[in-house]
Amino acid sequence: MPHPNEHKRITKTSLYSWVLYKSVPLQLTVVGIIVVTVAMRVVPLEMQKRIINQAIGMKDVPALWRYCALYIGSVTLAGVLKFAINLMQVHIGERALKTIRERLYEHLLSLPVQFYRRTSPGNVISYLITEFIPVASFIGQAVAVPAVNVLTFLAMAGYMINLNPTIGLISISIYPIELFILPRIQKYFRRANRRRIKHTQALSGLVGEAISGVHEVHSNASIPLEKQRFSKVLDKLYKATVLQNGIKFGIKFVNNFFMSLGPFVLFLIGGWYAIQGRFDVGAIVAFLSAYEKLYDPWKELMEFWQVYQDSSVRYKQIMRAFDHSAEFRQVAEGREPYHLDNDVEIRNLSFVVGGNVRLLDNVSLTIKGGEHVALVGFSGSGKSTLALCVAQLYKYTGGSVLLGGREVSELTKQDISYNLGMVAQHPFIFDGTVKENLLYSCRSLAMQGGHCPGGDETNLDELIKITQQVGLFTDVLAFALRSRLDPRADNQVLKEAILASRKEFQEGQAGMYADVAEHIEFFDMESYSRYMTVAENIAFGAANEEMFDQEHLHVHPQFQAFLEDHGLSAHLTVLGETLARLVTDELGPEPSHEDFKDCPIPEAEYGDYQKVANRLDSGEPLSEQEQALIFKLAMGYIPGIHKQVVLDKGFANRVVRSRQDFMDLVTERYPGAFTFFTHDKYIDALNIQDNILFGRVRTDAQGAEEELNHRIMQALIMQGALEPVVEMGLNFQVGSMGDRLSGGQRQKVALARTFLKVPPVLILDEATAALDNKSQARVQNILTSNWKGKSTVLAVIHRLDMLPYYDKVVVLKAGRIVEQGEYQELLDRKGALYTLIHGKEE
Repeated sequence: MPHPNEHKRITKTSLYSWVLYKSVPLQLTVVGIIVVTVAMRVVPLEMQKRIINQAIGMKDVPALWRYCALYIGSVTLAGVLKFAINLMQVHIGERALKTIRERLYEHLLSLPVQFYRRTSPGNVISYLITEFIPVASFIGQAVAVPAVNVLTFLAMAGYMINLNPTIGLISISIYPIELFILPRIQKYFRRANRRRIKHTQALSGLVGEAISGVHEVHSNASIPLEKQRFSKVLDKLYKATVLQNGIKFGIKFVNNFFMSLGPFVLFLIGGWYAIQGRFDVGAIVAFLSAYEKLYDPWKELMEFWQVYQDSSVRYKQIMRAFDHSAEFRQVAEGREPYHLDNDVEIRNLSFVVGGNVRLLDNVSLTIKGGEHVALVGFSGSGKSTLALCVAQLYKYTGGSVLLGGREVSELTKQDISYNLGMVAQHPFIFDGTVKENLLYSCRSLAMQGGHCPGGDETNLDELIKITQQVGLFTDVLAFALRSRLDPRADNQVLKEAILASRKEFQEGQAGMYADVAEHIEFFDMESYSRYMTVAENIAFGAANEEMFDQEHLHVHPQFQAFLEDHGLSAHLTVLGETLARLVTDELGPEPSHEDFKDCPIPEAEYGDYQKVANRLDSGEPLSEQEQALIFKLAMGYIPGIHKQVVLDKGFANRVVRSRQDFMDLVTERYPGAFTFFTHDKYIDALNIQDNILFGRVRTDAQGAEEELNHRIMQALIMQGALEPVVEMGLNFQVGSMGDRLSGGQRQKVALARTFLKVPPVLILDEATAALDNKSQARVQNILTSNWKGKSTVLAVIHRLDMLPYYDKVVVLKAGRIVEQGEYQELLDRKGALYTLIHGKEE
């Protein structure tokens, strides 16, 4: 039978309902273990009494061994069982937390788009991840902690009464008094804590406000005023903090006082009984131990009460924050998802926000299946809002939108997924690979029982085709060419194909590759490469070990000795110092991120080099660490890119002459540390492009990269190696929110993933805004050639020269349609569209 929590909205479920969620048998098992554990806690007390009275008092050695064995055995078993209880608590709590997070996350994603316009992502993340941690602790403890501590308290109290009813009852009577007093003191503590938090938040707000408005503070010379405001709040915080801590220490005092009353009663009354011979020494020791253990469960129950209070407040706060209904049902229940015709009819559509702001006002529009319609208008005209209402991202407030004769507001998200696709102006790219992002829509549709005509994960040809259509293929190929082959994988066939492609380039310099050979600086043992670093030029190879890479080679003692022996050190020192001075002078104290393009100093290390340059200008000697920075800068110098300094020909000749000596030294002392640039071997430490070219691209050659990629692609096709290389590009990690992609690349990915889905209705909300003219024209050609007459397209257009490709143009102004019709027809009318275009042209 389903648990009630599974059907109720997650934000309406109570905290305690999760305690027994799918865990009743496990909780009963925990209670059973607790009963045994409590019994094991009583046994050592009895053993203490018997050890003293019977074993030691009667000088009975076998009894001593027996009682000691029972003592240590019961203590060990109790510890093992406690360990098991703790693990089970964690399991119960974390399992419930996993379900809560899953269901709350699902609920969050179903909330309206407008909810996220007024809700901070940081708050959502904090609530979902951090704030739930104490809740999981409470859920795990909710049965076990009260059970183990109440049973332990009763067991210890019963044992004490059994030892001596009078002393036992007097000692236990202390706790009801404490139970009456402590909650009242804690009430004042919570009130004081709330005041402290309130004043802390006020102080934080005041500081943040003053810092944000510091220009006003300076312009009004209001530092004394701000100090006065700060002091007032600070004084309130001081008083609240002192009061809170005073109450906290008072609680500790009361706790300690009541804890000491028990031994006081025992020593007073028990001592008198012992003097009268009515209470033996063993019983006193056992009673004292029982009383100490009686306080532990009491203390844990108090702490558990605090955990409950904290968890309850957090849980209610989280659920209250997200207690909103989804605007649309998620899944088609009791039926198959609709496969609808792709005609769209909009009737008297209105969309009102913020009380009475009408973003759409009685909009009516009919779109036949397979028709392509463009929406145009100035900013704020409502064209994007109209598209988002059709796409079910906004819930319109009046009128209707019919998709295949069905009301869009009544369709489920699953129905929409089957029948509609959308590309936004600023598409979101998920962390993962290019391929995962391309297949995102198709994977989602497949999980709901649908099928993408072009979205089969194993169909590499279709992925290549779609990337070519949207202009993403060259980017994917570039990602692959900048990648290295995994040396641990079996890539021998691909390596041989790359080497064969290298041979084509080398031998074809005067043939089919002659037009691109001028863009490449080929590796040459007898020449200094202007597009390699100094370190690479000396080694004429690439490092395989960290200690020899660009970040560490300059501090390697053997390498430093080699440079000194070959007369290179002095020039490198001068080169590094010159670069540090010139670059820091050129960029100034606060350079922008863009200033570091083609800069020999990394942006993250610029501050360090500023300090070094200042030391050099002052004539002060550099520290060992600063000298290492200078050497590192010189070792990374690339004359073809870093134009601040001209390459010294004498130095370049010395580097070339030193290469063979370096190779011999490394081969003898550090075999395998470097892979040298050998013409007929694949170089694992280089990327695929450098391996094919056996050289570096001259970055100052206009259009070189695109032309070279085209030629490399031809070479790979001839070797039958294009597909595995492109697959590497498809597995390129795009980074968080696609931050390793350009704006245009992100938009191409979004277009491709929707095109793979081939939806019956396609919504484009300025979906090519970030593309260059050539890419936009390519995408428009795909839409016109492949989609017209098949899929309905509703496109918000920002480039008006694309309008002739559309069957109908709809012009909006202030949330209303002012005219619609064929492009040329509207131009001939010289109405709103004519004015819009004329205004654009002016």
